[in-house]
Formats: sequence, C-alpha cells, structure tokens
Amino acid sequence: MNFNLTAFTLFHVAISLTGIASGLVVAYGMLGARRLDGWTVLFLATTVATSVTGFLFPFQKLMPSHVVGAVSLLVLPLALYARYGRDLAGRWRATYVLAALFALYLNVFVLVAQAFQKVPALKALAPTQSEPPFALAQLVVLAGFAALTVAALIRFRPERLSIENLSVQVA
Repeated sequence: MNFNLTAFTLFHVAISLTGIASGLVVAYGMLGARRLDGWTVLFLATTVATSVTGFLFPFQKLMPSHVVGAVSLLVLPLALYARYGRDLAGRWRATYVLAALFALYLNVFVLVAQAFQKVPALKALAPTQSEPPFALAQLVVLAGFAALTVAALIRFRPERLSIENLSVQVA
C-alpha cells in the first residue's frame, strides 16, 4: 500500500480544524440554549475522526498525543450517548456538556501544542514545550474552557420537542 503521509496529514489537520471550529459553534449554541443539531453532528463526527486518524500515523512509541486521543475516544461515547441515546434528558444534559466541551478542549490543547512545535515564532519561545510561554498558553486555554463549561452547564437548557411546543396554523 502506498501511504502518502503528506496528504494524510493534510486530511487529519483539515478534520481537526473542522472539529474545533464546529465545536466552538456548538459551544456558542450551548451558551444560547440552542442545540444546533447540524453543527453538533459535524463537531462530534469530525472530533471522533480526528482522534481515530491520529492513531493511523506511523509511530515508534506512545506519545502524549496518543494519550490525548485515547482519552478523547473514551469521552466521546458519553457525549454521543447523552445527546442521541438519552436526548439530553435529566442529568444527561450535564454529561453531554461536560463530555463535549472536554473533547473540544482536548483538541484545542493539541492545537496549541502543535502550534508551539510548527510555528517558528512560538517554537523559539518554547522549544521543548516545558518553558513558561507554553505553560501560560495552555493555562489560558484551560481557564477559558473551565469558564465556558461552567457557563454552558448553567445556560444550556434546550427545550425538548413535544406536542405542546408545536404550533400549527390552519389557513
């Protein structure tokens, strides 16, 4: 099999960025108590695909990105079940918010790590990713997601679709 690593990397990056962008839209929807069903499907599908494809790269040893991908693949079924299996009923709403936003956070965490590896200006600031600029960037991301998650837990209370919510106009 002829494996084109460059094309595969571009594909992986594209689905990762799509997952992050659509996840941010979903998070914004949560703050407005909106489900945003289409965006949610896109977010969850691309986030699962990002984690799965991360394991398809050739590697010699277990790396931190593999651990993050494995954690994501453990959390995403909770989000999927809470959203689609339990329709956000009761405590499943909070489970969905926590799992979905944690999966999004993990993708952004990896994005920041990759940025510090690939962007020359950032790599110069933290060549080994153990320097204060890297830690500060990750701390800012963590704090932002913690605040976002608390706000989403408070505000994401979408109405359940029921007969009483439907209005029919007869001409």
